[in-house]
Amino acid sequence: MPTTTMLDQATAMIEKTWSQPLEALEVLAVRRPCEDPLLRSAVHTRAALAITDNAVAAHQDRLHALTRRGYVPDFYELDRITESAVNLRVAHSESRAYLQAIRRVVEAREATAPTAEVPAIRLAQAAVARSGQAPNARRQATDPSTPSAVVGPPVPSTGPRR
Repeated sequence: MPTTTMLDQATAMIEKTWSQPLEALEVLAVRRPCEDPLLRSAVHTRAALAITDNAVAAHQDRLHALTRRGYVPDFYELDRITESAVNLRVAHSESRAYLQAIRRVVEAREATAPTAEVPAIRLAQAAVARSGQAPNARRQATDPSTPSAVVGPPVPSTGPRR
């Protein structure tokens, strides 16, 4: 039973978000990087994830070889086992960080994607703003009790002011 790797998860996430196969998205990210910087970021992060995914596989194979059933490692191999386990944990952590970065890019794209409701919301906000401003403007024009703003000094000045 094959398990899905973090690279597989990232690929599926990117393909689902942009609704295209990864091969086409990689071409778009390279040829037109300014059109969709989030796509470029996701593809570059996925490339880094592919490298750490290969490192995870290599460290797992090495660790499995050093700890296979029926094999008793020599004393000097204990350091190799420990080093392989540490390297495997580091590679897993890097992979998780890259996958999390791709998730954040996908969330950013979904947050900035225009929806059908956005124009209606903006129109409603503009209507509310206009209706809120209109009574104030009429009230100021018809209310004689408000003093008018003075543009110049009321009395001619006799000298320089400080």
